[in-house]
Amino acid sequence: MSPKRLEDMYDAVIVGAGAAGLSAALGLLRSPEITELKEQGVDPKILVVSKLQPLRSHTGSAEGGIAASLGNVESDDWHWHYYDTIKGGDWLVDQDAAKLLAEYAPQTVINLERQGVAFSRTEDGHIAQRRFGGHTREFGGAPVKRAAYAADRIGHQILHALWQQCVAAGVEFAEEWYVTDLVLADDGKQAAGIVAFDTHSGKIQAIHARNVLLATGGAGRLFHTTSNSWDLTGDGMALTLAAGLQLEDIEFVQFHPTGLAHTGILLSEAARAEGGILRNADGEPFMERYAPEHKDLAARDVVSRSIMAEIDAGRGVADPKDPDGPKDCVWLDMTGIDPERMKEVLPQVVETIEQYANLDPAKDLVPIKPTAHYTMGGIPITTDGEVYRWADGAVQVVDGLFAAGECSCVSVHGANRLGGNSLLDACLFGTRAGQTMAARIAENPVDSPMADDSADDMLTDAADQAADSRKAELDELLAGPIDDSDDGVPTANPYQLMAQLGSVMEQALAVRCTAQTIDTALTQINGDITPVADTLRTHDKTAAFNQEVTAIWEVRHLIELAEAMLHASESRQESRGSMQRLDFPERDDEHFLAHSMVADDGSVSFKPVHITDYPPKKREY
Repeated sequence: MSPKRLEDMYDAVIVGAGAAGLSAALGLLRSPEITELKEQGVDPKILVVSKLQPLRSHTGSAEGGIAASLGNVESDDWHWHYYDTIKGGDWLVDQDAAKLLAEYAPQTVINLERQGVAFSRTEDGHIAQRRFGGHTREFGGAPVKRAAYAADRIGHQILHALWQQCVAAGVEFAEEWYVTDLVLADDGKQAAGIVAFDTHSGKIQAIHARNVLLATGGAGRLFHTTSNSWDLTGDGMALTLAAGLQLEDIEFVQFHPTGLAHTGILLSEAARAEGGILRNADGEPFMERYAPEHKDLAARDVVSRSIMAEIDAGRGVADPKDPDGPKDCVWLDMTGIDPERMKEVLPQVVETIEQYANLDPAKDLVPIKPTAHYTMGGIPITTDGEVYRWADGAVQVVDGLFAAGECSCVSVHGANRLGGNSLLDACLFGTRAGQTMAARIAENPVDSPMADDSADDMLTDAADQAADSRKAELDELLAGPIDDSDDGVPTANPYQLMAQLGSVMEQALAVRCTAQTIDTALTQINGDITPVADTLRTHDKTAAFNQEVTAIWEVRHLIELAEAMLHASESRQESRGSMQRLDFPERDDEHFLAHSMVADDGSVSFKPVHITDYPPKKREY
């Protein structure tokens, strides 16, 4: 779907149509303020822009569950969830935000059920729950069943339910439109709209808006091996940097412990929650040595580091598909799970293993290795979803600019995210951001006969100027490739460059890093990758349906984001959560119990962590 015509001015434009973007749209439209406006005959002008058809959003790939202390299977308490989230994030979590996350998690899950999410059920009809890594009872005690699930397809259920609700509410979508610019006005203090490339028509469009929300997902494509879908190229984060804003804690990238060997395809944590065990080449269930109490269901960063330690110690195994290849995997043993139970609650895991590994998990050991999975850091936001700058030791909110979901950082995940908290973050804080936008819209709606549109010319001019610049660049891209080879055949292409960047970043930052690996990556990017990216041109001169156009912009976004991530990693001289610095192996609360704030020029400042209830202590599982 594409809009039949663009409005001269929108009340709000939402970029991204996954769980966060759709939750924001629904939170906005269902708010008391918008309900009252509609009763007065004023309809807000809202547009959701997505680079994909919404049902292809990566939310649909989430498998295991959404965390909430419902207590349907075992007694639970949101205070325990609150504590687990802080501990899981290695105390780099803003506790005011984590408190909201845990306290309103049950309400969020129940609202999803009311909107049509078909959760799995207990025998008495309640929402079923399972164990997930790092979730405990009694503030770090025994594991607790907290993850509400729908077999192993919870993301699919949530995405479809939210999309159907948006369609029913009459939300307008611009599908397969790629956003190229976030436009700010008034010296970067006010959102003015976006510039987008309509891939169907091949045209650049200026979209004027008084409020903009970014919900563009993560950046797994920074790494060669990732569980993320092909489209997660960090667009929203890169657009924010290009607009002169900062990213928070972008050095923290979670590597999920169980990616199917050499494919990156995720095998859900639910496989271990149901009884799967990690084993090394000797058949030893090695997690007992690294996390004596929680074992295979310790926090994800702990499990990933333990796997890499086993591989480094020579106890890794080769992928059966390449028996003479490197021994850089370990086994996931699911043979102890009842086969019928496995098919009932892990159908997607079973299907993935059968189709991509040609193995039967009921009988065979499955080779796995850590895979880039989730970006803990991102665009800094308040608990109401407002994007801000950190300058002169204070938060400076950008009027009308919001973010939600994986591209944002409200800092409920800190240095490592607990399983089940990502969908919760997207739905809960997406809804809150939508409600905050609604309050702003109600103060001065575009369609109101009493509207004050005196500032609209400034916003429109800023967006139109950005669109003109992007049109000129598009003409340049379509002019044809630069001959950079000896035989007259151009060699540079964005897909090759993405693969090269992914390998560089994997060698630099995957699970562990040092100053040397970071410096090597920066040298390779600046010397070998960026100069080539600057010369990229399309091989076909047609703009419409030309995927190479968007691929060029995507790889440039990834390069910009990679440099920011490397600079932030370089500045954090400690090991915390998902970030293991081999040259700084200890956590350093004295100097680095703070959020990194990195700008486009690579400069890094630090912002204090909000600690209200639980002071830092040693993190053990």
